[in-house]
Amino acid sequence: MSLRPTLDFLLYDWLGAQALNERERFADHSRETFDAVLDTCERIAREKYAPFNRLVDTQEPHFDGEKVILPQATHDAHAAFVESGMMAAAQDYDIGGMQLPYTVQAAANAFFGLASVSIGSNMLTSGNANLLMVHGTEKQKEVFALNEFSGRWAGTMCLSEPQAGSSLSDVATRAVPDGADFQNDPLGPRYRLTGNKMWISSGDHELTENIVHIVLAKIPDAEGRLVPGTRGISLFIVPKRMVDTEGQLTGERNDVALAGLNHKLGWRGTTNTLLNFGEGKYPVGGKAGAVGYLVGEPGKGLHCMFHMMNEARIGVGTAAVMLGLAGYYASLEYAKNRPQGRLPLNAAGGSVAKDSAKPQVRIIEHADVRRMLLAQKAYCEGALALELYCAKLVDEQKTGAPQAADDARLLLEVLTPIAKSFPSEWCLEANSLAIQIHGGYGYTRDFPVEQYWRDNRLNMIHEGTHGIQAADLLGRKVLMEGGRGLKLLGDRIAATIGRAAAVPELAPHAKALGAALDHVGAATRAAWSTGNPAEALANAVPYMQAFGHTVIAWMWLDVALCALQKGSATATGKIGAMTYFFHYELPKIGAWLNVVESRDPVCAELPEEAF
Repeated sequence: MSLRPTLDFLLYDWLGAQALNERERFADHSRETFDAVLDTCERIAREKYAPFNRLVDTQEPHFDGEKVILPQATHDAHAAFVESGMMAAAQDYDIGGMQLPYTVQAAANAFFGLASVSIGSNMLTSGNANLLMVHGTEKQKEVFALNEFSGRWAGTMCLSEPQAGSSLSDVATRAVPDGADFQNDPLGPRYRLTGNKMWISSGDHELTENIVHIVLAKIPDAEGRLVPGTRGISLFIVPKRMVDTEGQLTGERNDVALAGLNHKLGWRGTTNTLLNFGEGKYPVGGKAGAVGYLVGEPGKGLHCMFHMMNEARIGVGTAAVMLGLAGYYASLEYAKNRPQGRLPLNAAGGSVAKDSAKPQVRIIEHADVRRMLLAQKAYCEGALALELYCAKLVDEQKTGAPQAADDARLLLEVLTPIAKSFPSEWCLEANSLAIQIHGGYGYTRDFPVEQYWRDNRLNMIHEGTHGIQAADLLGRKVLMEGGRGLKLLGDRIAATIGRAAAVPELAPHAKALGAALDHVGAATRAAWSTGNPAEALANAVPYMQAFGHTVIAWMWLDVALCALQKGSATATGKIGAMTYFFHYELPKIGAWLNVVESRDPVCAELPEEAF
């Protein structure tokens, strides 16, 4: 089964992305150029990524004492991606970009995630470069960001530390000024970093001639003490190999050493590393300490890093969607071709019987298998709609009229935790259902669905765990700017409800979504009614699950409305998936929101010895 019809419908029929070329930035483009980009990425993914998804899972990266070794297929896929120009697709012409809408870039990149998320599509490199384009100096953009966009160099994000994990307040990596002579370095104020970073994706490899590490570290005060909390965190560019002001390698290695490779459950084709900064293995100028260049102001590093983190969170959500869809397509194909069992027949006395003399039926004819297929379709296609909607908000923020741009910014803030969390939980569940449809075969390596599940299990963890996303949503995003973002989202959902209520086929679903929206609003107020953050956030994950289901129900109602209005050939499938979601999934929010509204204390207050 092909992704393209679904992608085309969402991109053009639903979001109207072809109309973006009416904006000055995209005036050189048309539906034809957008389609050409999609065609190219679909072809590269089919030829360079998909055939090697199992290979990169079994031939894990390894360190030979000098360098990290990756399969040739990974080198070939990376080269094809770079040659396509997709690394800088949404960037300005004058820096080698195509000035494509981010919406189209996001849609095109989906093909790579579907084909092999383990090989990857350089999400961190583009995110790293995008951060520098916003917060870096002109020289930092020229030397580092542009070389990343060209594919000549790669980029990473170095936040977590072994002793701190996701608690960035406890970052202990130190950055001290590298002497007075280097404070006016053209590449930025120069520091020496010492410390350890953990879980660094693509932290070492030979795919590119250099790797640009973006590193969080703290600058000690005059007494040599680190400022506690996140206020003291600064951001630094730390290249693997030293470069000059023209972006050429000097031949000297920076003091960044690979301490080890993590051996993972899934996503095995991408290196994941522990890096030591400043241990003295590669002294620069005869002096220990990794050379780093300050980005932005001292103590403002986390503010800068959030630019990359938020982009990465949406990227993680999209990767989860594509893994879910890969499992769905595989299990759908299997269900259509696997004969097993017979359908039940009426028998005397109202009992159930089967006629063993009749030939077996394909398992897609069994109602429970159809239930599992519908669940996958509802989770994954609904989540894909959300990811593309968020991508369209990025374009609106950058090119829309001032008020529309500001609304898009705020909506994106509220939706980012959902764009990351919903797919990472429910598209993972889709992968589990894909295994179930395959039965015992699904639990073996003879079929790809077990790898999809293993690869997807990471997505609830990296770039902010489920709990972190939930605390961000209920503790910050729905409250920011006096709740204006939540109201904006509510208004957009209400607009869809109003249009759907006038369509008899959709009116009952519109009513159900209205009730869900009201319940989310009531639960938000109840959670914060005492003003106690500990009470409000004790059930932040159930709140986020209910919020996410409400958002996806909105996506489905809006998509179904569009399919009916345009007479889409896929309307029957979309109406079926929407109906499934409203009948089987949306009712779950009652249980989740009940504990939020009552501020149920059992999880927070149960004594440790009772566990």
